[in-house]
Amino acid sequence: MTLGLGVTLFWIGFVGSFISGLVGIGGSIVKYPMLLYIPPLLGVGSFTAHEVSGISAVQVFFATLSGVFALRKEKVLNKPLIATMGVAIIIGSFVGAFGGKFLSGDAINFVYAVLATIAAAMMFVPKKGLDDVPLEQVTFSRPLAAVSAFLVGVASGIVGAAGAFILVPVMLLVLKIPTRMTIATSLAVTFISSIGSTVGKVLAGDVLFWPSVIMIVASVLAAPIGARLSTKVNTKVLQGILAVLIVATAGKIWSDMLF
Repeated sequence: MTLGLGVTLFWIGFVGSFISGLVGIGGSIVKYPMLLYIPPLLGVGSFTAHEVSGISAVQVFFATLSGVFALRKEKVLNKPLIATMGVAIIIGSFVGAFGGKFLSGDAINFVYAVLATIAAAMMFVPKKGLDDVPLEQVTFSRPLAAVSAFLVGVASGIVGAAGAFILVPVMLLVLKIPTRMTIATSLAVTFISSIGSTVGKVLAGDVLFWPSVIMIVASVLAAPIGARLSTKVNTKVLQGILAVLIVATAGKIWSDMLF
């Protein structure tokens, strides 16, 4: 691996992980297309869709671990929701991650594009009065949470993501969880999901060692910074950032696949 590729990977990991901590996602919504397009654009190297999904899976594990650690003292983590969704999503993510080895690169990109498109559409649905509910009074449907988490886990595991970029709109719109609690809680559920994704991708042989190490170092440095900043930023701003990221990446993937 060249120095140029190493430096490029570090900055991709740093920028993506800062955003992941800020908006409560694992960062794959940002880093998947960055890993796929930026190295060849700069002429420093290239990765296949399977390699990108493997690197993303390992990096997300450490990015979300760092983000959750930074938020551990905040009163925005819904532990019953984390437990309910965590069990379902780790099973689903392992199934999707290992099963992804039997899919082509184009199929993996297609799954990613579909996920991003659904998430983008959900982010623009009105969420009236959601943030007016006191955090201690938040309730949710456990069966609905478990089924949603399993399905998100399977689909996101295929692309090496932990699923937070679609998990966040699901928690906001389907489960009716307030934004700030969703941001923090989704980070914890994403961490659990990334365990299944990482194990599945390692067993499938899709993980490249040194690129993963560089991305991990960048993640551990950047994710806590974004996570701490998220507690001080207006919730509408956080939703706007996430919506823009999802729309942009979905559009890029679809344009490459169709044209």
